[in-house]
Amino acid sequence: MRPSLPLLVWPAATAFFLVHLLVACGSETFDGPGGPDATTSSGDGATESGLAPGDDGSATDTSDGGMPNDATADARHDGGTTNDAGALQLSNRLVAGYQATCALSSTGAAKCWGFNGQAVLGLGDTTNRGDDPNEMGTRLPTVALGTGRTASQVVLGKAHACALLDDGSVKCWGYNDVNAGQLGLGRADILGDQAGEMGDALPVVNVGIGRTAVQLAAGYMHTCALLDNGTVKCWGENDFGQLGLGDTSARGDGPGEMGDALPSVSLGTGRTAKQVTAGAQFSCALLDDETVKCWGNNNHGKLGIGDTQNRGTSPNQMGDSLQRANVGAGRTVKQLTSGAHHVCARLDDGTLKCWGNNQNGELGLGDTQKRGDGPGEMGDALPTVRLGAGRTVVDVRAGFSHTCARLDDGALKCWGYNFGGPLGLGDTSDRGTLTAHMGDALPAVALGTGRKATGFACGIDHTCALLDDGTLKCWGSNNSGQLGLGDKAGRGASANQMGDALPTVSF
Repeated sequence: MRPSLPLLVWPAATAFFLVHLLVACGSETFDGPGGPDATTSSGDGATESGLAPGDDGSATDTSDGGMPNDATADARHDGGTTNDAGALQLSNRLVAGYQATCALSSTGAAKCWGFNGQAVLGLGDTTNRGDDPNEMGTRLPTVALGTGRTASQVVLGKAHACALLDDGSVKCWGYNDVNAGQLGLGRADILGDQAGEMGDALPVVNVGIGRTAVQLAAGYMHTCALLDNGTVKCWGENDFGQLGLGDTSARGDGPGEMGDALPSVSLGTGRTAKQVTAGAQFSCALLDDETVKCWGNNNHGKLGIGDTQNRGTSPNQMGDSLQRANVGAGRTVKQLTSGAHHVCARLDDGTLKCWGNNQNGELGLGDTQKRGDGPGEMGDALPTVRLGAGRTVVDVRAGFSHTCARLDDGALKCWGYNFGGPLGLGDTSDRGTLTAHMGDALPAVALGTGRKATGFACGIDHTCALLDDGTLKCWGSNNSGQLGLGDKAGRGASANQMGDALPTVSF
């Protein structure tokens, strides 16, 4: 273990707007403690435990709890093998973060690749994986989580990772800021960068006596857990109230702050959560009544309450005082996903609504105007995302500034920021900034002849999809090997790089 170091310098090409990191693009559908059909994201991101495809192709949880995320795992898919003999069988569990990707096998083994400067890969060193030949497949170690332990979900923050284990416990590793404590261990040091720090040596996060977690979400430098009793607990950085505790004091960076001493988020009288998501410096919960509440940093209007005032920094801002995000008269939310500065909700009628920042068209509304930062922009006034005549959404994930949705016909469509090709369209032009970009005009991602996505995850500027034959494909920027292809060459930004030409990931 070594003292925490300053966070990495952002690449020059993207530093102008990377004030915060996205959590992994991803969200999931779970039958959590609050009821069925909830989803999660991490930033998220990618995603979760014990999921199985529903009759309509949407992901539904088959476990007692689950999550969506931002962050995170996807619907479970136990079939299929990779192109490596003896390699792990792929399940539909995937998360993408800042220049890193993690996936779970059907047996709960976790493998991560890409940027490892802050030990986010959990391999006992700080060496990137996936950027050179002979680093993937059977040569890529699994993340050691402890004797007999497996993972049901992994989430990625800016430079930290957490795993939800098969016994409902939580372990976190990677960067652990001295003023944040996002690993939730009551101290501030990097874990996972040296031999002997993972496995049984890695402490379990204390979420309270008798409590277990059913879903996780990771933000820029904070982490949230949905517990087995439907409550939500968050720890780490709290400068903007993203922990939802009515103050701006970090939790998890000092002794005596976790466990029963860590308050749960007040969501309102009688309310529990079905899913939790985390963005850069904000958090959201899908409640048991299928409404949404968000708190923390509210620049760009990402809390969806018609202003830009932060929530969660004062005691009178949470609970019954915290407004819901209005998604329209008579509509309820089935799945939630958070990007760095935007949020998307899959509604009960299969439509999609997004709000928050829209600089690159990530809201999919044919313009670059923010939504949710002023009065009269939410509810029935907020347009649905047009994805094609007669099409409905069965799964949605948000990246830093791009969004992807899997449709009822199995197509995967992506829009928003496209530097490096994360939209998978063979160019670097943003989509969603003009009306002409959306609807039937928005191409589906070419995944290969006859192939469809069963799960997917969005990172800062890369995207990955688990396919119906059990293989994995990733595209977009690749400067740290996050595509898992044994090089640093990006894919998806030029013609002839997608479809059958895009290699599968060997892991």
